Amino acid sequence: MAKVSNRIIKNANSTYVNESGKNNKDAILFLHGSGPGASAWSNWQYIMPEFGEKFYCLAPDLLGFGKSHHPEEPPKGMRNWMRLWMDQLISLLDELNLEKVHIVGNSMGGAIALQLLMDFPDRFNRVVLMGPAGAPTKITPELDRTWGYYDDPSPELMANMISWFSYDQSIIGDQLEAISKMRHKATLDKNIRRSFEAMFPAPRQQHLDELVIPDGSLRNMDHPILIIHGQEDLLVNVETSYYLIKHLPNVQMHIFSHCSHWTQIEYKESFHYLLKGFFEENY
Repeated sequence: MAKVSNRIIKNANSTYVNESGKNNKDAILFLHGSGPGASAWSNWQYIMPEFGEKFYCLAPDLLGFGKSHHPEEPPKGMRNWMRLWMDQLISLLDELNLEKVHIVGNSMGGAIALQLLMDFPDRFNRVVLMGPAGAPTKITPELDRTWGYYDDPSPELMANMISWFSYDQSIIGDQLEAISKMRHKATLDKNIRRSFEAMFPAPRQQHLDELVIPDGSLRNMDHPILIIHGQEDLLVNVETSYYLIKHLPNVQMHIFSHCSHWTQIEYKESFHYLLKGFFEENY
C-alpha cells in the first residue's frame, strides 16, 4: 500500500489535499460529496493507499469543507459555490503542473466533475461518477434532512444520517460508527458550520436544480465515463444515472443492487476492481 500524506497548498486557494503515489505518471483527482462534516479523507480513505501504488492520487477538501479555506463571508447557494470550486480545482492542477488528469466524483462531486468537463474539457481524461448529482431529480427526504443538518444538529441525527448512506448496516457497522463519530466531530467546527449553512439554505430543491448540467453540454462530453450507482440510493435517486447515460455519448454504467449511496464502502473491493479496469484501459 502507498503512503498517504497531506498538506495545505496556499497558491490553490489554501486547499488541503491528501496525496499518494506522487512519483506516478498518471493522476486521479478524487472529489468528495456534500454531507455535513464531509471531507476528502472521509470519502476516499480506503482507495487512496491502494490506488497510490499505480496512480498519483489527489483528494482535496473542497473550499467550505474540512481543512480547506472557509470564506469569512461565504456565498449563498450552489451556483456561487460552484464557481469557487472551479477556480480552486483548476488552480490546484496548475500549481501541481498537471496538464490532464482522470476524475472520480462522488455525489455532489459527480456534478462538480461534470461541470469541470463542461468548462475545461481539455484538462481531463477518463471520468468516474459515483451516485452523481447533475441530472434533473426531486430531492429525497433523506437528502433534504442531510443538507438541513444544522436545523437540529445532534450525534443522533448524524448516526441516522450516516445509516442512510448504506443499504445493510450490519455488513459495515463498525466502519459506519467510526465515520459517524468523525463526521459529527467535524460539524462542531464553527467555520465548517458557517460554510455549510451558506451552501444549503432552504428550500433545498433549488440546490439540486442548480447542479443540473444542460443536455446540450452533456452531449458534447466525449470523455470515457463510467457511472456507478446503488439501486437503493436514498440520497441521490438512481434515476439520475439512467438520465445521464441517455445523454452522455461515451458512457457505461454499473448498478449495484442492495446498495445505497456509498458504493465505495459497501462494495469496496468491487468498486476498486471496476475503477482499476476502467482506468487501465489506456495501458
